[in-house]
Amino acid sequence: MPQALSVLTRNRDFRRLFSAELVVFGADWFVMVPLLVLLPELTGSGVWGAMVLAADTGINALLLPYTGTIADRLDRRKILIAANFASFLAVLVLFAVRTPATAWLAIVAVGAMAVAKAFYSPAASAALPNVVDPDDLAAANTVAGSAWGTMTVVGASLGGVVSTLFGPYVCFAVTAALLLAGTVLTSLIRRPLQAPRSGGERPRTMRALVEALRYIGARPRLRALVTVKSAVGLGNGVLTVFPLIAVAHGAGALGAGLLFALRGAGALVGPLLMRPVLNRPSWLLPGLALSMGLYGIGYLGVAFSPWFPLVLVLVFVAHFAGGTNWILSNYALQSEVPDELRGRVFATDMMLATLAIAISQLGAGAVIDHVDQRFVLAGCAAITLIYAIVWRIATRRLAAPRHSGIPDRDASV
Repeated sequence: MPQALSVLTRNRDFRRLFSAELVVFGADWFVMVPLLVLLPELTGSGVWGAMVLAADTGINALLLPYTGTIADRLDRRKILIAANFASFLAVLVLFAVRTPATAWLAIVAVGAMAVAKAFYSPAASAALPNVVDPDDLAAANTVAGSAWGTMTVVGASLGGVVSTLFGPYVCFAVTAALLLAGTVLTSLIRRPLQAPRSGGERPRTMRALVEALRYIGARPRLRALVTVKSAVGLGNGVLTVFPLIAVAHGAGALGAGLLFALRGAGALVGPLLMRPVLNRPSWLLPGLALSMGLYGIGYLGVAFSPWFPLVLVLVFVAHFAGGTNWILSNYALQSEVPDELRGRVFATDMMLATLAIAISQLGAGAVIDHVDQRFVLAGCAAITLIYAIVWRIATRRLAAPRHSGIPDRDASV
């Protein structure tokens, strides 16, 4: 932990990149939580909330193969700045969502933000190793991995509180301001966000994507790593039930915000406590399988818990595992993939994860008005748990790479 904090204090450019990600993630939740409460109130149906979540993840998944190649070909700083400003413009559309007849505008706005996010995410992930020294990469990943969790806690909880006290449109105004702040912070980064490229002709987008897919396909360990996040993704339909859980327990918008906040708290604490695993590559694959399984078990408990406080604890535990899953796989990919392919490999990784999330949310949305919420939760949890077991069986013979850049303290010399 001291080393993780040290990289923030010593490295100004990393501090700016991290701060920009904080405000971007915070903006995400200041939109999503109020919107997931507003839409059922306007329309009387939970389907609109599920459609918003699915638009957010589905559009992201469809675009990531293309945006990953862009992150490897163009100036990543410019990509990040343009993506933030595009999200700012999209948020302004949400002020028109006032009646059931205008509910569709929420999908348009969130869809436009998803397009911007599809450009932002692979560029930011690929840029991280370029703003820190190699010895600081593990610590920087721990800090960067906490950004999403930190702002899910802050953004979701404050989003619920502010929405309850002042209404959703105040939340949308705060979101717009945060996105402008993220644009300014990114523009202040001075280090190049990618390594110098050779002067040869850059491959066309499709050829560049095929090159990355062949690189992944030829390496069993990378194939394992880019399919890890899909386990939690396929269980992510549980998020469509959060507002219903809160209403069922009499907690309303504040309870929905609290559920999302505990989700973020788990994702924040998981990477911080599990950082030692990053220094032990032989623990990586078993740790990833365990994190997937724990996520599923946590939500099986949520499905049948009669007490809201216990629901909150189990949501925290599930996303402690989910956050660990994310940061472990991210660090392994950043350590093992060369810079000129990193954007495309991360795009493939995130595409598979977000496609799994979209499928799960669409499936949950299709049945949410017809099936007891407990069965929706249990179904999503069971899918993740089964995936974890099958994935571990398939990867049990894979060894830690000798070129990981971090010595395995448990390995014999």
